[in-house]
Amino acid sequence: MEWQHVALLLVVAAAAGWVDAVVGGGGLVLVPALMLGLPGMSPVTALGTNKVASICGTTSAAVTYSRRTKIDWRLAGPAAASAVVFSGLGALAASHIPASYFRPVIMVLLLAVLAFVVARPSFGVVVGSTAQTPRRRVAAVLLAGTVIAFYDGILGPGTGTFLIIAFTALLGLDFVASSATAKILNAGTNLGALLVFAAGGHVLWKLGLAMAVCNIIGARFGASTALKRGAGFVRAVLVVVVVAMVARLASLYL
Repeated sequence: MEWQHVALLLVVAAAAGWVDAVVGGGGLVLVPALMLGLPGMSPVTALGTNKVASICGTTSAAVTYSRRTKIDWRLAGPAAASAVVFSGLGALAASHIPASYFRPVIMVLLLAVLAFVVARPSFGVVVGSTAQTPRRRVAAVLLAGTVIAFYDGILGPGTGTFLIIAFTALLGLDFVASSATAKILNAGTNLGALLVFAAGGHVLWKLGLAMAVCNIIGARFGASTALKRGAGFVRAVLVVVVVAMVARLASLYL
């Protein structure tokens, strides 16, 4: 492993931490960088090594958010606990189900998210009038803690973005509050997947821990930026990240 490749991966890890803390999607940056920077690395090992950096960055961002904004722990706690389990199940399936099976579905979801956010300029920028009924809260916990968590274990990139959209649409939170809650769950999904990948020997620990330090730096800066700049800034970054994810997925078919 040449030092130039390692240095580039450390820079990318910091950038991924910033993106992840603001709006999610850091895996979109870091997983491809791992596979391109280290030719021959299996997708499962890339996902496992990414989780080492990601869990450190998301945990750091979650701490930063929790100190400066109110988090509904009655929602985030149960969802995060469920996320550990279902992300682990997704990681178990990762080596058996080709990622190509999920790409068309993810593409459609991302395009729908992009169209929805662009068509509704106020979405996520102001607190919605959506009533947080018990049914909606349960739906948010189930969607985030099971479906999205399973996706994070089996594939990963864009998980934070999907979590933010889910909390904003179902509960009427603004993007900053949704991002803060998403970080709690993302830490849970990363933990569940990492435990499974580590047990299977699919983690490069030295590289992962070095990237973790840079990811933490980027994540803390990203969370502080989101809190300072507000929901409008997060919305703008969200649109850019979703467009980038769509472009990345489309390139896989070309």
